Amino acid sequence: MSKRSDAGDTTCPYRRTGYSPEPRVWRLESLTAREKEVFLLLGTGQGNRELARELGIAERTVKAHIANIVAKLGERTRTQAAIVSALAHGSLCTDPMCSRRLGQIPRQRRAPSVA
Repeated sequence: MSKRSDAGDTTCPYRRTGYSPEPRVWRLESLTAREKEVFLLLGTGQGNRELARELGIAERTVKAHIANIVAKLGERTRTQAAIVSALAHGSLCTDPMCSRRLGQIPRQRRAPSVA
């Protein structure tokens, strides 16, 4: 075990590392409408192929959008952008029934009972 874990360090990782993804959220205004659509889907954790299928565009186009998003947000990787996407979901999602937007924890769907 490392010394930090042995000592039971409970310092906030954001404070300890000096890095917080939350300030990146204000840069979302620089994204185009289509980039925002790709950005929201990026937070789902799907791969480029699945994103392309969902959006009805080529995988290569998805890659280009993601590269633009990463650059505009000032991130270094797709993963960092995906984290910001998950954090910003509530402010970008326009679905009035979205449980994430309403600050609720999504419930698991139950299979309909057969009577």
